[in-house]
Amino acid sequence: MRKQWGKKAICTMVAISLIAAGCQSGSNKKTEPMGSSETVVSKEGFPIVQEQIKIQMFTRIAPVNGPFKDMPVFQDYEKMSNVQVEFTEVPTDGFQEKKNLLFASNELPEALFRSGLTPLETIRFGTAGQLIPLEGLIDDYAPNFKKLMDQYPEIQSAITTPEGHIYALPGVVTLGAARTDKKWINQAWLKKLNLKEPETTDDLYHVLVAFRDNDPNGNGKPDEIPMTARASSGQGSGLPVVSMMSGSFGLDLQLGYNINLENDKVNIWMGSERNKELLMYLNKLYSEKLLDPEVFSHKEAQYLAKQGSGTAGFFFDQTNNPFLEIADQYTGIAPLEGPYGDRLQSQGAPVPRDFGAFAITTSNQHPEATLRWVDYFYSDKGSTLLRFGREGEHYEVNDDIPYYKEEFLKSGNQAKITPYAGGGAPHLISDKVASYINPPQVQEAQSKLDPYMPKIRYASPMFDEETARRVDVLRNDIDKYYEEQSTKFIAGTLSFDKWGEFEATLKKMNIDELEKLYQDAYDAMK
Repeated sequence: MRKQWGKKAICTMVAISLIAAGCQSGSNKKTEPMGSSETVVSKEGFPIVQEQIKIQMFTRIAPVNGPFKDMPVFQDYEKMSNVQVEFTEVPTDGFQEKKNLLFASNELPEALFRSGLTPLETIRFGTAGQLIPLEGLIDDYAPNFKKLMDQYPEIQSAITTPEGHIYALPGVVTLGAARTDKKWINQAWLKKLNLKEPETTDDLYHVLVAFRDNDPNGNGKPDEIPMTARASSGQGSGLPVVSMMSGSFGLDLQLGYNINLENDKVNIWMGSERNKELLMYLNKLYSEKLLDPEVFSHKEAQYLAKQGSGTAGFFFDQTNNPFLEIADQYTGIAPLEGPYGDRLQSQGAPVPRDFGAFAITTSNQHPEATLRWVDYFYSDKGSTLLRFGREGEHYEVNDDIPYYKEEFLKSGNQAKITPYAGGGAPHLISDKVASYINPPQVQEAQSKLDPYMPKIRYASPMFDEETARRVDVLRNDIDKYYEEQSTKFIAGTLSFDKWGEFEATLKKMNIDELEKLYQDAYDAMK
């Protein structure tokens, strides 16, 4: 007989806001599932259950996707597993609001797939008894995920609450090339101008000057963009061009933030002299028109178009997909050595990525079967099914690696057959299942970064709810201020003579308190 999960009485949240706290009186709606199940769940092999069961899942559907019910992964997996999944599909725009409403009204689906639960949401809904803890089930019903946790201990530390519970599973990325933006340089221009690949930040400066001044594309027009990068999301998440270059100045990005870890000590470096020198370097590039003047404002589509046009000299991206038609024009290079000898690949996602991708609620009648259902996608075989569809129809296998068939690629229907397109699906991304984003050119570019990557890229820690609220409050102000001022420093609208005031303002905004909260969380993770 299945175990009973969660508290027996849950106060219905009447506010949609995720920061609302406390229960409202006069509400006693239960989160206990109605009835119980005698279903026998197989711990290995297929089918998962002998008699078909049905599970309702709430999911986000991206604009590029087709209906989940038409995706071969879910059609074929239903036959394999004997688990029928009914998806409630909500578009990306509006997904967060709909998700909030589900928990606020306590009208819960049985599971959330591609759910994008934040750590704060996970802890709140878990401690409220709306999500079940999974740590007691993982050993028996999630052998693939358990194997990954054993191999990469940072996964467990990233998803375990301070109370020791695991309420949600992330995506897992063991492929280094899927965790980094490569440093792409226009090797055709280097060759034409008789230049070597830059090794240092000084070398890069001189290469960019040559790109600006010597008409490397040969059209007689000064239309070259020596260096470009993505613009900020505008949500206080920082400037991509800063994170792309920070490693050359000894600045790492650990614990999901602007943090160096030195002898187990957390150091938030935003007000440091090293960061000042990084911003001064970028200001020099910007002021001399070596850095794209639209680096703070262009849209994603415009940035990708610049890559594909061949008019960009140096930029950053995970794959070569945006410039496939002119792929031979570019090559990946190693991180640049900075003025103090630093050569760190600071930018990169942790192995546990897409936090809160999957969770099971207390409305679920079959939690063991549900966990086994999603666990298959944390294997290479399951991930291949999720990402590539049907062998022979959508993909073929060469040297044990699946590749989309040429005719299927030409159809442009890849995003219609897989929930991988659009991001956030709970599954494994390994070297076995990533041929589309990890072709030989990308592998070679990644090999230039590998020697300079940290052994462990720590994910954002799981704070308790009270601490998480405080971190959110602090970061909301600090991150917004840091991004605004960094933009001004780089663009030259704020003099570096004001650096002392900038540093003092960060202190007034309690950056030292934020640093201590991260330090305490890191100490608890070790």
